[in-house]
Amino acid sequence: MSIHTVSPQFVGRARELAALRGALDEARAGGACTVLVGGEAGVGKTRLVGEFTASAGDALTLVGGCMELGTEGLPFAPFTAVLRDLVRRLGRDEVAALVPGGDTRGLARLLPEFGQPGPEGREARARLFEQVLGLLERLAEDRPVVLVVEDAHWADRSTRDLLSFLVRYQRGEARLLIVVTYRSDELHRAHPLRPLLAELARVGWVTRLELGRLTRREVLEQAAGILERRPSPADMDMIYSRSEGNPLFVEALLGDPGGDTLPESLRDLLLASVERLPDETQELLRVASAGGQRIEHDLLAAVAGLDETALSGALRPAVAGNVLVVDGEGYAFRHALIREALHDDLLPGEHTRLHTRYAEAISRDLSMLPAPRGAIELAHHWHAARDNTWALISAWGAAAAARTATAFDEQLRMLSRVLELWDRVPDAAERIGAPHAEVLRLTSVAAYQAGEFERGAALASAALEEIDRQAEPDTAARLLRHRGLIRFSLSRPGYVDDLREAAGLVPADPPTRLRGQVLETLSRMLTRPDQLEEKISTARQAIEIARQVGDDSTHAHALIDLTWAQCRYTDAEGPIAGFAEARRIADRAGAYFAVMRGTISESDALEGAGRHEQAAQVAREGIAIAEQYGLARSSGTFQAINLAEPLFSLGRWDEALEVIEHALALLPPAPHQASLQGLAADIALARGQADRAEALVASSRKVLSRGAFRSQSVLPHACREIELLEARGRLDEAREAAARALREHDLMDDSRYSWHLLLTLAQLGGPFLPELRSTAGWVAVEGRLQRAQRQTFLALTGPAPGDDAEDTGAWRLAAWQAAASAWAELKQPYAEARASLGAAHAAQALGDRQEATARHARARDLAERLAAVPLLDQLDAFARRARLAVADGAAPQGQPLGLTARELEVLEQVTRGRSNREIAAELFISIKTVSVHVSNILGKLGASTRGEAAAKAHAMRLFDR
Repeated sequence: MSIHTVSPQFVGRARELAALRGALDEARAGGACTVLVGGEAGVGKTRLVGEFTASAGDALTLVGGCMELGTEGLPFAPFTAVLRDLVRRLGRDEVAALVPGGDTRGLARLLPEFGQPGPEGREARARLFEQVLGLLERLAEDRPVVLVVEDAHWADRSTRDLLSFLVRYQRGEARLLIVVTYRSDELHRAHPLRPLLAELARVGWVTRLELGRLTRREVLEQAAGILERRPSPADMDMIYSRSEGNPLFVEALLGDPGGDTLPESLRDLLLASVERLPDETQELLRVASAGGQRIEHDLLAAVAGLDETALSGALRPAVAGNVLVVDGEGYAFRHALIREALHDDLLPGEHTRLHTRYAEAISRDLSMLPAPRGAIELAHHWHAARDNTWALISAWGAAAAARTATAFDEQLRMLSRVLELWDRVPDAAERIGAPHAEVLRLTSVAAYQAGEFERGAALASAALEEIDRQAEPDTAARLLRHRGLIRFSLSRPGYVDDLREAAGLVPADPPTRLRGQVLETLSRMLTRPDQLEEKISTARQAIEIARQVGDDSTHAHALIDLTWAQCRYTDAEGPIAGFAEARRIADRAGAYFAVMRGTISESDALEGAGRHEQAAQVAREGIAIAEQYGLARSSGTFQAINLAEPLFSLGRWDEALEVIEHALALLPPAPHQASLQGLAADIALARGQADRAEALVASSRKVLSRGAFRSQSVLPHACREIELLEARGRLDEAREAAARALREHDLMDDSRYSWHLLLTLAQLGGPFLPELRSTAGWVAVEGRLQRAQRQTFLALTGPAPGDDAEDTGAWRLAAWQAAASAWAELKQPYAEARASLGAAHAAQALGDRQEATARHARARDLAERLAAVPLLDQLDAFARRARLAVADGAAPQGQPLGLTARELEVLEQVTRGRSNREIAAELFISIKTVSVHVSNILGKLGASTRGEAAAKAHAMRLFDR
């Protein structure tokens, strides 16, 4: 694996690229245009301009940068660089020929190659300015010119004057675009560039563009490009929190193998603005740096020991110099790394003294900071002060405060610190009132709640090794129950064994909360058909105990277990009522994990019953609840799976992809990630995006190979593997994979997922059809969805040998018609379209051209809306063979349907299944502009969705190569 120094992938900036490209289009069309691009150091101004100029087509790009030289820049530095570049490209004589009047003595002031400068004075300066503008305009007669002046914050007075002249006096017909970049964080109140920018902004053809920092998702993309892999959640948290979205800082942090300290070049850059401030302000900033990225005014005053007048006097230059910004009742460093660089420069004694003073100040008045921030900052300062005893005690208290606030990531961090400090505090257990094994258990629970499943399992195992299970049966039972839960979530073996052992450790009499919890979790783990009776019995025992001891959380969980055990999709109302009741009980108790599980179960049951709209609605509610409780990464991403699945069924594929993309950006646990990628692969396969599907399936395969996953994961994945081989034209391998799936998977285990696999295998055909028919005869059929699947299976496989079907052709047509009707009733357009194509084939075989035409038309309409390209290809091939009286789909001459050239470019990207963000990046336009183009395209094509527009483009063969 290699690590790039910069990301090979240009991330974000679609809006800014669109603005620059639009400015060039305007200049190309004969409009005067200047763009002022501002942003803090390292935010990506140079990279943005580089990406823009690389895509500027036939435009002549001239780039010059201002240079820092003491307090003022080097005179005319960017224009000297531009002139030197022109001479290198064109030669001295050709450049001289372009100078108006042929007198190059003015340019000689910039470059010695043009001879001796003319007489000095005000007229000489005016002549130079005119000659530079004239030269640019003459160059633009042949092709558009883009003049880029970089780092204008270092521009000297002469450079600023010439730049102002060029901007004010450029002629529209000259086809000249001027782009100026500058560091906005360098522009203190007295900076000489500030008034010039304000004046230029009032010129009608000048646009100001401010580059903000990257979002977390964009930083993830940048880091993945640099590392050639996705960073871990912990690394991503560290990178984003330290860089705060500044691309240069991301690159510096990833490129530094040490990771804990800032690279020298980056530290110098960050501290440059601090070193210009008065000594007393620098001293106060060092004090503030120990307080964190944001510090309350009262806390800073208490620690600094200054009266209000002295404090304000020292703060003002820091605010004016843009090192600190006012934030409510306190102050924040403009960038976290400025604070980090200042803090790193503290001497060891200063470091300890300052953090001790902060800890003492907060201890005196914890209400100075809002909860749980006060407890967490107190823990931070004692730890930074290297007072191990108070660091341990305060971290233990901060963990409790974080849990109360449902801040599980912070709780995990604090408990991890307690474990880290344990051996450094001899009487640690007495100090916090808990033994080491209990801290391990609580840390494991926090890791599980924060979505760190692997870490949670390891901590639970470590805790179990420290205790005597017979001497401490209750503690052992809690740990075994918890480890079983994690193993179950990871689909790792041993979870049922853990729960059975736990149940054996907790006596049945008297009934206790712990026994109820263990029995409920055991019931949840019993998922095989042969365990059904035990599951029901165990759930009922747990409910009875929960009622006796008043444990609403366990009551709700056990009711969910019992409802699942008795769930039949033929009667969805019963399960839905059971899950809703469980949610009500959990709500009443504030048991958020039970609430989460209730919404997950209810949406899952609704989808299994074919009630897709309701399933999606409940899943959306669950995502909102997960975000409210701080569980977006764990429970929230599981809910996203339950939302994307009904959206896929309903044919709302673009919406499903947005849900999946958002969930994956949260870096969910591996099993959740695999399921989300699997659903995205389903859409890619249906749309003919085989390369994308292959990458998604491969990623899911890695996860599923590491555990013993249940039918809901492995059977859909088996379908995708087979469909991918079929899409690649590797039919023999697809049939081998199908035969292997039939041998290796127990299709009696869960009919909801078994029928999907049976349909995939039946679609392939082949010598195993008799075995397939025999297996299908034993698989249960529950509810409307499975009846539709079974009907489609029968239509695919045909009447079995010995069946009483006098007219096989008529039987097939009736079977396909019934399947299409069943899918239409369920509002599943993709399945209906495929069944309608089957009906069209059957009708054509019977010579019923009217029915074949009608079924084909219906299938094509549905497939166009979905942009299901492979299905459209099959429909077109059928229409040609059958010579049906349908439009041939040939693209009209000229611009089709009034689409502009840009709209055609956007439509082509839509047909490739790309999101608005991806299109914006590809075409160098803003996401908002893409959205406008897509709306126009839908209107002109008479399409209601992106998928339908893509399908119509396919039908018209607009982009056939």
